[in-house]
Amino acid sequence: MVSIDSSAVIWSVPEGERDGLPLVVLLHGVGSHEGDLISLVPYLPQGFVYASLRAPLTYGGGWSWYPLSLPGSPEIGPVDEAAEAVRAWISTLGGVHPSVSLLGFSQGGSLSLQLLRQAPESFAFAVVLAGFVVPNGDQVQDARLASIRPSVFYGHGDVDQVIPADAVARTEAWVAEHTDAELTVYAGLAHGISAEELTDVNAFIGRVLLP
Repeated sequence: MVSIDSSAVIWSVPEGERDGLPLVVLLHGVGSHEGDLISLVPYLPQGFVYASLRAPLTYGGGWSWYPLSLPGSPEIGPVDEAAEAVRAWISTLGGVHPSVSLLGFSQGGSLSLQLLRQAPESFAFAVVLAGFVVPNGDQVQDARLASIRPSVFYGHGDVDQVIPADAVARTEAWVAEHTDAELTVYAGLAHGISAEELTDVNAFIGRVLLP
């Protein structure tokens, strides 16, 4: 079983100032690290506490949430294990945050959607950037998710050469069927995050969570 290294988590707010703030968990892409997505915090809505986690498996000079296999179509077992590890880490926080949400890039985006599958009532929203849904999910989990329909922002570039087109199409159809989805495709964007996309993410979070 894998686990999250609590000592590696980077927080946007000092420990004594976190209680009572809504939490957004940041999940980086494969080969990256906890110092990556935390750099987005100045461009994201304030009034939250952001926690950037390090994936549990080493990969090159960075980290991976689960082993790589066919691009966009990993084996679901290790993805479930990684999601369970994130949920176990969240449970150690003691319920001091009024809500918990997810923001994941690429492989971290796939993990965000798997977390929604496992516990759709536990997350206020998920932002999935250049990610994908893992195929062959549990049908009972998916039916429960569709009955709850949490808010999801799914954004990707139209020239992304990393996530296969069939995985993107699968994800667009799946999030539309199972969640309250906002889907946006960015012209000329490769496998990355653009300023335009961050503007849209801010607007999305404002609509679904901020007063």
